Amino acid sequence: MRAREARELGERVATLVQTGQPDKASALLVPILAERTPFAMLGRIGEAVGAGPLDVVNAFLGRIAAAGTEGGWVVIGNALGQQLDRDLTGAFARCRDFIVAGDVWYAADILAERVPGPALVTHFQPSLGLLAPWREDGNHWVRRAVGVGVHFWTKRSRGAAECVSRAEALLILLEPMFEEWDMDAVKGVGWGLKTLGKYYPDLVADWLARQVMDRQRRHRTLMLRKALTYLSNEQRARVTRQGS
Repeated sequence: MRAREARELGERVATLVQTGQPDKASALLVPILAERTPFAMLGRIGEAVGAGPLDVVNAFLGRIAAAGTEGGWVVIGNALGQQLDRDLTGAFARCRDFIVAGDVWYAADILAERVPGPALVTHFQPSLGLLAPWREDGNHWVRRAVGVGVHFWTKRSRGAAECVSRAEALLILLEPMFEEWDMDAVKGVGWGLKTLGKYYPDLVADWLARQVMDRQRRHRTLMLRKALTYLSNEQRARVTRQGS
């Protein structure tokens, strides 16, 4: 499938959804989701669908989620991404519910990279507030998504000087999660710290030193190992001195 074909298919599916024909829309989409369709093409379909009215679109996304296909989460994520400007709070809530429904690492990562991640780029402060409760969510995939969203924002910021204050705010967001113990969630949070360390190494080194200084704070070895990945030998020594 090429980009033009994906756009055209997305427009056809979107039209059927908006005109109250979800069965026909599903009939067009199901074969595509059953194939190994590139995520970029599925994303274009999702964007077309997501541009429609919230009520009918969200009902249709529920149908896609019920099938549980990997590609379906891409369509859902990109569709929700189209709702960020219109209904930021609702898009976050629906994203959380879909992460729980997906109940697998790739659903959490796909959705986090298409909803909270981009939301941090375009709506930083309100998105920070909406993500905060996810840190203590009872579902470990939702907690994992916090780190994945931070990873996405950091990739987009690329260490720009004007983004340092936001990187600091994200480290504050992640601070309670340094003690996360569920391994699936640890991998997501560690991923976020790893990418922050790549683009803001001095900031992360100082932050890590403060975390390990408190011997009462337990942490997974994997969490620290991921966070140290891109730090220099001098920066790593700064951290490990505090933990010794």
